[in-house]
Parts: sequence; C-alpha cells; structure tokens
Amino acid sequence: MSLDNPASLSDAANAIRRGDISSVEMTKAALARAKASQERLNAFIEIEERPALEAAEAADKALADGRETGSLHGVPLAHKDMYDRRGFITGCGSKIRAGYVASDTSTVMARLQAAGAITIGRLNMSEFAMGPTGHNFHHGRALNPIDPALVTGGSSSGSGAAVGGGVVMAALGSDTGGSIRLPAACCGVVGIKPTQGRVSRHGVMPLSFSQDCVGPVARRVADAYLLLQQIAGADGLDPTCVSVIPPQGLTSDLSAIRVGIAGGVFADGLDGDVAKGMELAIETLSPLVGTVTSATLPDLTAIAELANVVAMAEAGAAHFDWLRERPEDYGPQIRMRLSQSLAMPAPIYLRALQIRAVMLKACLDTTFAQADVLIAPAMPFLPPLSADVDIGTSPRMNAVISAMTSFTRPFSYLGLPVVTLPVAQSQGGLPVALQIIARPWREDLAASVAQSLERAITLPAFVDRSAA
Repeated sequence: MSLDNPASLSDAANAIRRGDISSVEMTKAALARAKASQERLNAFIEIEERPALEAAEAADKALADGRETGSLHGVPLAHKDMYDRRGFITGCGSKIRAGYVASDTSTVMARLQAAGAITIGRLNMSEFAMGPTGHNFHHGRALNPIDPALVTGGSSSGSGAAVGGGVVMAALGSDTGGSIRLPAACCGVVGIKPTQGRVSRHGVMPLSFSQDCVGPVARRVADAYLLLQQIAGADGLDPTCVSVIPPQGLTSDLSAIRVGIAGGVFADGLDGDVAKGMELAIETLSPLVGTVTSATLPDLTAIAELANVVAMAEAGAAHFDWLRERPEDYGPQIRMRLSQSLAMPAPIYLRALQIRAVMLKACLDTTFAQADVLIAPAMPFLPPLSADVDIGTSPRMNAVISAMTSFTRPFSYLGLPVVTLPVAQSQGGLPVALQIIARPWREDLAASVAQSLERAITLPAFVDRSAA
C-alpha cells in the first residue's frame, strides 16, 4: 500500500511526522480519490478541496516549526454531513438544511481538529439520519463499494462507502438504531457504537436525544478505536455526556474474558451464510478466550419495537416545526415516517422509556453476570439488493426498516457499546458481520475481542482499497 494511502491511521500520522510524505501530498491523494470515486460511490455531498489543502499546509508548517502534533496530525478524513463546523454547511443530507452555515463547531469536530486531522468533505447520508438502507431522495444513495447493486446501509451510508471504497481510512458516523453498524456490515468495514453518553453531541444534528451516538467507521478495529479515543470524554456543552473513565487501551490477552453467544431472536431464522459466519467466529474465539457459552438474555421479543417507539417520538419532537412549516421539503418516505411519529401517544412513549431501565437492569444482572462480552449477528441476512429495499412509502416500508434494524436496535435502546466487524465471506463474496457487545463503558473489552478476531480470521479484501 502506498504512502498516500497507508495501512492505518497511526502509519499515516507517523509517515507525516517522519517527513516520508507531507500532509499536503497525502491530502491531495485523498481528494483525488474522492473526486475519482464520485461516479462509482456517490459518497460525498461536498468535497472541500481548498479548505482541506489550506489545513494540510498549516499542518505541514506546524511540523516544520516544531509545534506539538496530535495523534492524527495531517491525516485526511471525511465525515457524515451532520457535524457543525464554523463557517461550513451542515446539510444533514436534506433539502431543508442544504444551505445552513454553522456558527459554531461541534465538540467532536473540534477534538479531531485538535488531534490534527484534516477534513476533506461532507459525506452522504440518509436524510436527517432516518433510514437503515441509505437511500436519499435529494442526493441519491451512496453506492456499496463491493457491489453497487447492494444496499450500502444507513444512515451513515457515505461513511461506509468512503471507508469501504478506500477513499479515506476512517470517518465519523452516527448511530441511533444501527446507523454505524449497518453500513459497516454492508461495506465490509468496522464500526463502533459507543456507550450512550460516551461522546458529546454538542453541535451534532439531533434525531433521538436518548439514543443518538457519535462513533467511528474505519478499515480496522485499531483505527476505529483510535478515533473513538480522540472524540470521547465529558463535555460541559453537552450535559448528557458524562465523565467516566476514558476508553482504555486494547489488550491481546483474552484468557480471562467470558464470551456469551446471543440466542433467541438473534439465532432464529438466520441466513445460512450468517449462521456459518457466527460458527466460524465462535470456533476462532474459543482457544483465545476464557470461556464461550450460550448467554441468558431477557425477553427481547419486543425490544426493537420499543426502541422504534422512543426514536420516532423523539424524532417527531425534533422535526415538529419543520413538519408544519416545510413538509414538502422532506423526501416522501421521511415525511411519512415523521408524520406517523406525531401520532405516537405520550403514554406509550413514556412507558417505553420506563421499560428501558428495567430491561437494562435485567440484561446487566443476567447476561453480563455470565459474560464479559456478547456476540450476535449484525443482520439476520446478507446485504440485500438496493432495489429490494427501495420501497419508498409503500405498505412494506415499516416491515423493511424493522427487518434491517432488528438486530441493532436492541443495543441502541439499552445504550450498550458495540463493535461491528466482518468475520466471514459468503459463498457469493459478500461480508458477514457480527456485533460484539459489552456492558456500559467497556468499549475496550468489545474492541479487544474484535481485534483478536480480526487478526485470527483471514478475509479476502472486499475491495482493493490500495487501488481506490
């Protein structure tokens, strides 16, 4: 892999720091990949060439002047179109916000800037982060780098496409019901949904205030975790971002780790390739960890629907004014879903919030009393064809959305940290991904297990990223 497209974020930063390549050279190469890939991927809503090169020039000058550099100094990244940066547009994949210029910078972007990262553009996404398939009425869908006929996953579709397609090594996405994990699963890359409250949401487009999470998409577990470490931490500008022990370092010694296998709804009716992928992961982990056993789970039959009740009620509140004033500026599917949310009875929403605390306690008292991490498929099936899930406002809409998110929503509802990564390849060459779930604030355990799996399982490259 060439210096302008290194193997990891650390390699990239170290190459710049040593002077093997300049930030300007690496950024120019990333910008060239971004422009060349647009027809193939449609991953970007806007490529920001001039600001990116100006930032890269400043990074090189800082290095030449001997000023302190951060862990991502001079490294080009791109991010979902929902993070405010002063003086830049934050469009949220929408028509309504297409011209909105932010007057402040979100905490996560400020932290990445402090670490020295360069932003080369705004990535495509489902409109207002509402849609697990990644379709976008206004900008067109980001295309899956493995096969453009496949769904890319959403709502962080551009993040999955840009990282999976080799344009950038990592990107920020967001996850309310699977919006980081589904694109990672569909595009053959890694995604981390952190513990609820781990990462500040100041200056980030709101959807469901009690379930929204900011997290990374990357080629490798170590890169995703490094990005998480840069953006995590308490923030006085977001009272829901709490002060806890920061994400700890990863370990390769898993000899004391107990791995629980999710059964019940997570094992019923799996596609054959998905079931085989789970079996391979279990077989691979067994000699690396302390124990691998079936985990007892609380009754999760209705938990995905409870998560949807909370998300849609809160989304309806966030969009209430625009729905009254500018309903025609939403895409048809998003308008219909938000209109349905306004009919959600308040007692149902409040009851779903009450049940969440009970369910989380039951999960911690049972599942995580028996296991340190839980493994489950990311989806019950392989990435579907885009045409099969581009159902607009048809009667199938809610069924398709529920099917795509059935394995991801429960952990959003419970606020647990999850790492998603590919663990196998289907007979047709598609990625099979699983989720590694830990108790709150233990992203390090989930990521350590994920990294060991990543190292132990040899997967063919789903995309030749060195040539992207």
